[in-house]
Amino acid sequence: MHRPAVAEAVMAAELAAVRPDLLSRFTAELPGARAAVLTRLWRGLAYDPLPWVAGRERGPEELTLRLRDGRSLRGPVPDPYATDAYVTVVRLDGEPYDDPARLMTALGVPHGSGLAAELDHSAVSSALSRAGRPAGTGREWPTEDWAWERRVVDGHPYHPNCRSRPGFSAADQLAYAPEHGPVVELRLIPVPAERCLVSGCWPAELRDGGRVLVPVHPWQAEHVLKQRGGPGPAARPLMSLRTLELPGGQHVKTSLSARLTSSVRDISVGSVAAAAALSAFGETVAAGTDGLLHITRTLGAVTAGSPDLAALLRESPRVYAAAGERVVPVAALPTTGLPRDPAWSARFARLALTVGLRLLERGIALEAHGQNLLVVLSASGEPVRLVYRDLADIRVSPALFGAQLPEGMPERILTDDVTALRRKLFGSLVAGALAATAGSGRALAAALADAVRQVPDTPHLAALTGEPLPAKALTLMRLSPGTPGDRWTDLPNPLR
Repeated sequence: MHRPAVAEAVMAAELAAVRPDLLSRFTAELPGARAAVLTRLWRGLAYDPLPWVAGRERGPEELTLRLRDGRSLRGPVPDPYATDAYVTVVRLDGEPYDDPARLMTALGVPHGSGLAAELDHSAVSSALSRAGRPAGTGREWPTEDWAWERRVVDGHPYHPNCRSRPGFSAADQLAYAPEHGPVVELRLIPVPAERCLVSGCWPAELRDGGRVLVPVHPWQAEHVLKQRGGPGPAARPLMSLRTLELPGGQHVKTSLSARLTSSVRDISVGSVAAAAALSAFGETVAAGTDGLLHITRTLGAVTAGSPDLAALLRESPRVYAAAGERVVPVAALPTTGLPRDPAWSARFARLALTVGLRLLERGIALEAHGQNLLVVLSASGEPVRLVYRDLADIRVSPALFGAQLPEGMPERILTDDVTALRRKLFGSLVAGALAATAGSGRALAAALADAVRQVPDTPHLAALTGEPLPAKALTLMRLSPGTPGDRWTDLPNPLR
């Protein structure tokens, strides 16, 4: 078999220096981590519209990709909604590959070398995440936001770069990644108020006379800003890594100019300028859902004129939980064991589709993937309400909304293209959050079949049940660095 040389060796050497007790567990987790990344990559190779794939031939037990250069790539019949690592080896012209980075190198496609390096990092970072996972996960339900979010050990359920963190050493990941449960000491960088753009209400405790104190991630302070700043609050990282839970429960989203999964995680000046308007719009949207949906408010946002030095303060999703209830990120639901009950999965799907389709009728498409979407569980575990956070990537149709949009709404989220609206919702909610919660195409089909019988019949529902399911072509996007924006593919509809 083909084994990587660089990333594993580097990670092992770094662990030997900073956490030698994790080294043997890291090594033991490597095969499973490689398979997890290879499974995600195989999904992309099987379904993304890749220009160098000439055709696909599906047999009873194997899928064959015919490449335009005459070679063939064979692997298991894919389940585009599976979350288990079921792909352990694929064969390129008969040669077996169990390592995704080596496979991408061997394919020799345009921009493949860059993706190969990211896949290499994704696999070793996944192994480190698994090595550091807490024992006894699932036995007791936590109350803190960060404790729920550290349970999502494997990262994005379908992205081959699920744990790619180039620029982060082993020590960085242990110090800052949520799955390791660290406490992160934020830095406060003072900026003269006249140099800052503030949206909403920036709190007095983050001001110093005529200066605004901008919370900064310590990695950003050291590697990008090159200034230490003053001591800030001790916070707990959440799933996105650059968003952290502050003492008292509020969340702070910081700039982090590193490529994590697909994107560089900075905060644009435009998003700060629009923060208050989007937050007010979110309250209007939530008010029209009969209490089935809450949208967390942005309390304040600030930028010093650069995406490298900005921050947003948001309320915790926990403020929408009553006594005895839990607010759980959808990405963490599989750790509760609840989705193993098909009837529970159907009830959750019905709640999510009811809210998502109702908003879509009003011209609002949420990007309701497992990180942005949370569910309020009753004391007995029933899904009773939804909470949504981070409105930056929603889409809104001015024509369909039928009401006056607030001033300051960012132009990039506005569209009257129904296809774009459906892709945004169905690709994130159904092909993303619901699929990953179900864990397989068969389980997703069962949950959806029960749910769609109990939601109002609309043209959007007809499109959901009768057309292929849209999903972001994540592998194609990473192989298309010169093409901005989302690229899409069609997945087999589990209801057909």
